[in-house]
Amino acid sequence: MSTSTPNLAPAHGFKEKAKEEFIKALQLTIYFGSWFCALAFLAATSLDERPIPLSIFGLALFKAAICAKFMLIAQAAYPIRVNKQHGIVSSLLLESLFYLLVVLVLNYLEAGVHGLIHGKAFLISMTDFGQSNPLRVVAMSIVYWLIVWPYLLFTGMTIMLGSNAALKILFGDKSKPS
Repeated sequence: MSTSTPNLAPAHGFKEKAKEEFIKALQLTIYFGSWFCALAFLAATSLDERPIPLSIFGLALFKAAICAKFMLIAQAAYPIRVNKQHGIVSSLLLESLFYLLVVLVLNYLEAGVHGLIHGKAFLISMTDFGQSNPLRVVAMSIVYWLIVWPYLLFTGMTIMLGSNAALKILFGDKSKPS
């Protein structure tokens, strides 16, 4: 099996690794945050809420940061690998479902802990996730997967081509000819 992994650079110190993780988490939070804020805005306008409360965007950004951390935990447990013979899409389809499952499990655990903080039973609070509606959880899962999929495709493209080549493909070559 031919797999491609990210460039193996010389061993970094703790400080460099922490900085890289922070940058990755910040980028993923901004990506998720833009989606979650857009969805919150759509929900507020669908409900004809006037004025639109700014707090929903703060909550969306907070949720984005949590989901970004959950995604990074899933990537640490099961790193992204791309099989050159299967291509990016085939290689990442099962991984995307695994990441979705990890984020769902962590969201259920988060709901349980949130309930404990508010004096409720852990298991009861876990079942309250998604307003105790399985169809709502399925709908949220589909939307979350649609949000994560482009990120995974970009990550797979970066693994296969390298960061500079992937950015050039998406945004053009910004280097000045000499």
